[in-house]
Order: sequence, then structure tokens, then C-alpha cells
Amino acid sequence: MSSGDAFGVNAANWQTPPHHRWAFWHLEHFLPTRTIARATAPRVLRDGDRSPELLATVITDSDGLPRTVGEVLHNTTDTDGYVIVHDDTVIAEWYREPGAREGKHALMSVTKSFVGVVAGILVGRGLLDMGRPVTDYVPELAASGYAGVRVRDVADMRSGVSFREDYHDPTSDIAVMADWLGWQTPAGAIAPGGLYGFLRNVGPGTGPGGQFVYRSADTDVLGWVCERAAGVPMDVLIGDLVWRPMGAASDAVMLCDVHGVPLHDGGLAVTARDLARFGLLLADGGMRRDLLAHSMTDDEVHVIPPDFMRATWTVDADVRDAFATTRTEEAMPGGWYRNQFWLRPDARGADIILGLGIFGQMLFVDRTTGCVAVKFSSWQTAQSPRQLESAFRAFGAISAAVGPAISPRRRLSPPGPSVPLL
Repeated sequence: MSSGDAFGVNAANWQTPPHHRWAFWHLEHFLPTRTIARATAPRVLRDGDRSPELLATVITDSDGLPRTVGEVLHNTTDTDGYVIVHDDTVIAEWYREPGAREGKHALMSVTKSFVGVVAGILVGRGLLDMGRPVTDYVPELAASGYAGVRVRDVADMRSGVSFREDYHDPTSDIAVMADWLGWQTPAGAIAPGGLYGFLRNVGPGTGPGGQFVYRSADTDVLGWVCERAAGVPMDVLIGDLVWRPMGAASDAVMLCDVHGVPLHDGGLAVTARDLARFGLLLADGGMRRDLLAHSMTDDEVHVIPPDFMRATWTVDADVRDAFATTRTEEAMPGGWYRNQFWLRPDARGADIILGLGIFGQMLFVDRTTGCVAVKFSSWQTAQSPRQLESAFRAFGAISAAVGPAISPRRRLSPPGPSVPLL
């Protein structure tokens, strides 16, 4: 493969058009990364292309115009690639660049959902308590704005700390945090304090438990807490608890700061098919439905605790009100944010679980039909509500068209007792 230098890509411009289209597929070539090894026995995805039928479906896009799904995905939303899976069958798949099917694309904040799942698994194993203060696990945060904030608060992005996430303002906290990662430190210069150094300096704000406010720093604190609870770094946790148990077919890579700390809020790069495998796990309530016909242990079949999945899918008045009173409601009407996932009802009233990342990364999961869609993109701006809405409608139309899965019905709860995650 070509190096980033050959394409003029570096740590300063990798998220800037036109560099980002190449950069998102090649993070390990110009930024520090860790590798997460694939499973020895990957989950099998069958091929059953239905593209001609599905892409011809007509929707009304976010501009109120009639467009086919194919037009939305191929022409109007800056797609780098997508894969749509139903009943363990790949029913549509496309990549802008030849050979990209085996490539690993940056997930950006879809990474957050993996961290949320790791937290849920640790709770299920008795290693983490969502009700405890984050400082019980990371005492280094005692002098920061995270003093008094619970693990539950950071999992739902309701920490109330002072952190402004504006991708168009180079002085906002998200930009300052990027500087602390040390990716642009000149040779021979003293490296900055890294991700955890930045978090120790986050100040107090409105206080925990109030409105939902999207703060990537909350995910980084949650990841740090998980590492302390388990005693190993996040890339190891994702590999041991999620990546290999779910049956990933390819290695993943994870960005880290100059000190080797994994970037919890947006560091993963994976293949589209492997992200779809993660989506299938979510659609099936945290279980490997493909293993039900085999003589597997309950722990092998149930990768994610069912209580975590129930808590994520289920909205209560407190969670809904925390979301409904924010500007985010305009882009996600009727939605909520829970356990590092976005949720919103679609046109049919089905509650869709979403993993979303800047520049158009999307994981779409409809548990009512079992349909999973993955979209990698390189939007021209970090955030594009119009393109996001059009893609959401396109995948919703496909999910409605394919109907429920044929294989044995998904179940959210295994037999026997469960561990409450609330």
C-alpha cells in the first residue's frame, strides 16, 4: 500500500477534504494504532444479492425530493461503501474504490458503541457498577469536573462537565483534546499529556444527571473506567469481550495517543462486513443466533448481557426528557441516547439503534426485521444533518422491504436469572 506521504496525508489534514477519503481507509499508515486480532472461526455471512430490487426503492429524501435508494447511497451522501445484511445474508454491498471490501475504514464515533458494550459486559461480570462515581475507578479525576459524576452519567452523556464539541471551531474543547493526543508533536519536542492528561483538566459545568449533551470526553472517561475495572487497555477489552466472540473475520485497528492510550471516543477502523457482524449481535439482543444450532455454552452464545440490551432499547421518561429538551431533538425526533447508542423511531414507528460518527459513518440496526446496514462516508463537512437523514430514510425503506428474518426468532433474554444494569 502507498504511504500517507504519497497522497499528501498527515496528522494535520487527515480529516480535511479531499485528503480524508484516502485517509479514512488507511489510519495505520500515518497515525499510531493498536491491532485487535480477528476471530479464529468468523461468523459466516452468505451472499444473496438483492441490489437491483432494493436500490430501486423510491423514498422522499431530506430535501423533500423523490429519489431511489440507489441515488441516495451512490450519488447524494458521499458514500465510501456500504453493506446491508439480513438473516446472515449480504443482500446489498458496494464500494466506491475497487478492492475496498477488505479495507478498514475509520468508524469515528461509532467506536463509542463498542465502548458502551464493553461497559455492559463488565457490569454483567460484576466488575463495574454503573451507580458508582467514576472517581472510584479513576481517582486521578477527583480534581476535575468529573468529581461526583457517576459511571451511568458518562455512559448516557449526562455528565454536566464543561466540554464544548464544535467541529467548526478550532478553539472548542474537542479540538483542544486532539492537540493533547500529541499526533502533531515535532520530533524532539516534549509530548503533551495525552488523552488522560486532558481529561484530568476538564472543568465542572452544570452538574451531572441533567440534559443530554454530546461530549466525546464522557466516552473517554467511560473507557478509562473500564480499563481500570478490568485491568487491561481498551483494545484488549474490545478484542476479548466483543471482537472475537462476535466472530470478526478481519483484524481491527484502534488509534492511540502519543503515549499508547487507545482513543475510546473514535479510534476504531474496521471492515464494513465486520461492523455488520457487530450489528447482527445487537439485533439479536446480544446473542450469536448463528450458534444456536451448535452445542455451544450459554456464555459463547450470549456475548452481550440481555439486560444491557433491554436497558439500551427501553426509554423511560427521564432518559427521553433529557434528550427531548435539547437541540438534538430536531435531528433525531422522538429519539434518545443510552449506553453510547443513539435510538430513534423510523417512519414505521420501529425503534432503530444507531452508531453514528462524523463525516457520515453509520451503523443502522432494526431489531423488528433483523436488518443491519453499515455506511462508510466522507462527507465534505464533519456534520451534515441532511445527508444523515436521507441515509436513515434509505435504510429504513430497505428494512421495511425485507421484512422479518427467516431464521429462529431473536430473543432478548436467556433462560435463568439476569444482572440488572440500571
